[in-house]
Amino acid sequence: MKTKFLAAVSLLPLMVPATVHAQSDADDGETEREVITVTALKREQSLLEVPAAVTVFDGEELDRRAIQSIQDLSFAVPGLALREDGPGSYQIFLRGLSNQYGNGALVGVYLDESPVSLTGFDQLSQPNLDLARIEVLKGPQGTLYGQGSVSGVIRYITNSPDLSGFSAYLEGQLTTVNDGDIGKKAEAVLNLPVVKDVFGLRVAATLERDGGWQDQPEAGIEDGNGQDLEHIRIKALWNITDNFSAEAKVAIHNAEHRLGQGYEQPDRTVNVAIDPAKELIPKDFEYQIYALDLIYDFGGVELLSATTRINHDHNYPFSYVGGPETIWEGGLEGNDARFLELDQFTQEVRLTSTGDGRFNWTLGGFYKDVDRELFVNDIDTLFFGTLFPDAIFESDLESQSYAVFADASFAVTDRITVGVGGRYFSDDQISESDGGDDTFDKFDPRAFVSFAVSEAVNVYASYGQGFRSGGFNSRGLPPYGPETLKSYEIGVKGSAFDGVLDFEIAAYYSDYDDMLRRGLVFVEESGEFLSLTSNVGKAEILGIEFGFNLYPTEGLSLYATGSVIDTEIKEVNAEDATNIAGDIIDYVPEFAFTLGGQYSFEISNSADGFVRIDFSHRDRVPYTDRTSFPGQFVPQFSDELNLLNARMGATFGNKWVELFVTNLTNENKYIDPYHQWTNANRTRPRTFGIRFGIDIT
Repeated sequence: MKTKFLAAVSLLPLMVPATVHAQSDADDGETEREVITVTALKREQSLLEVPAAVTVFDGEELDRRAIQSIQDLSFAVPGLALREDGPGSYQIFLRGLSNQYGNGALVGVYLDESPVSLTGFDQLSQPNLDLARIEVLKGPQGTLYGQGSVSGVIRYITNSPDLSGFSAYLEGQLTTVNDGDIGKKAEAVLNLPVVKDVFGLRVAATLERDGGWQDQPEAGIEDGNGQDLEHIRIKALWNITDNFSAEAKVAIHNAEHRLGQGYEQPDRTVNVAIDPAKELIPKDFEYQIYALDLIYDFGGVELLSATTRINHDHNYPFSYVGGPETIWEGGLEGNDARFLELDQFTQEVRLTSTGDGRFNWTLGGFYKDVDRELFVNDIDTLFFGTLFPDAIFESDLESQSYAVFADASFAVTDRITVGVGGRYFSDDQISESDGGDDTFDKFDPRAFVSFAVSEAVNVYASYGQGFRSGGFNSRGLPPYGPETLKSYEIGVKGSAFDGVLDFEIAAYYSDYDDMLRRGLVFVEESGEFLSLTSNVGKAEILGIEFGFNLYPTEGLSLYATGSVIDTEIKEVNAEDATNIAGDIIDYVPEFAFTLGGQYSFEISNSADGFVRIDFSHRDRVPYTDRTSFPGQFVPQFSDELNLLNARMGATFGNKWVELFVTNLTNENKYIDPYHQWTNANRTRPRTFGIRFGIDIT
């Protein structure tokens, strides 16, 4: 690991996390790349100006890179990983900060201004549907995004209604999965300016019958993990006056899977505990998002009110078997049915300076109310031949939190800019089922300085803190406290050789304190061993992210991105914890990279074509649990992943067609290291597809 890290340091002048550039035709016929504008720091800035590492994919790049889910995004962004418990059920990790315990998120996820990270276990999956871009903002973002963004933020930015004219597009897709079923997908977008330049609607909808490939032979189920998805999003934009606008959004999502866990064995079958012929409840993942953004421009200052209400229902099965490498050696297994209801209301109000002055600032407040109820029934446990059937379990959580925040930057000279910010956060939690009632609060500061070496190169250094609330253990066990993160980052980004090469380099060090880990404790009153989550120690994380975009000739673009991460748990202040000092952090690949390229060309005066190839590599990721695995089987590992995708297509006026293949080499590998509990997903088999559509204007 140390050798890889030193090798990466030596290559820093050459390699950097890639940035995205749109292309346009200049008046003189030459091709120019447009400046990419992002809102990662809650104000419009060019990507070059943002004093942080940000990876951006525009809508076209998302399609060409075959990024349809958060799992696909994790393969495209080195350093991003996740734990997946079936489609729509994720825990997202970034920059070496990977912890399955605790009830808060480590990476915040937003749909426009709406936070869609509900808890650490409940993230609302977002389809790649009519997106302007995805922004992945790395490092602690507690000042602007709150306690759920300890290691970063992922922002899905949707297209707003275009009030200037009517437009629409229709798209279809057919896929065939290796040794699996046929998949079908239809997508439509309608942009309707009801009153030109004043009021308009934009409707985006997708209907998917995705082909499955997993079997449960004992139950007679073939290709049972295919997804039946319906998703519709409606946005309305009303320019009430020249300086006052309102944008409303409704999103309705329903996804069903007959085999809903996503876990599978190397032979592409699922393992159901106790009775392999038992058909578990299907997975049903539903949500509704209602959002209203009000914007008033005072001239030099903009006021935003962002209100969001989310209703989420999630019914899903769970099955596990303690495999031969666990301490149970196959003697413990079980399954159950889980029913989740969750409601979340959020309100943010902020003032932001506008214009190109030397002093820019943001001031705001945030409120969130979460109500989560989980009911588990039909719990069957087989313990070394003895069956304990039909148990139930209930859990609830109510959380009311608020925050006030401020952020400011000042251009000291034409080249030097400094910035500071801070956020005070308070979270009141109640869990009647666990007997918990507590308040967690924290102040998170940030500071940065940036130096414009030239108009095309910017260097920055930053410091930031992150925070995640504590929570409650069950059965009257003591609660656990918050986790904190302090992170230091230096970076450089820009372009060279008259725009032929774009680059960005970021190096960071993070001090992760009050780390949560799970252990086993013996309760004398009941004679049981129970799981206890507690703050056990600290860890250190050191990382480098790098990559480049290269444009050697007209029509040809090449890219490479990568990350090297070194983690170590430094202190563990509990004898019964999952980890010991010296362990590496779970779910963190030491080395990951992507590379690829696209060549665009003219077929005729009315037709254009392209060919593209993308490759991603990820080292195996670990999982350490000394309470479940004997020492000789610690840590557990996923497989090393090497995924190759290819795509080619042509545009004929307002029509287009594309042929593609994902996982060209048909890799059949474990993505997740939790396979000894039969709780791990694998790479999707090789999939061939055709995508076609038409633009209507």
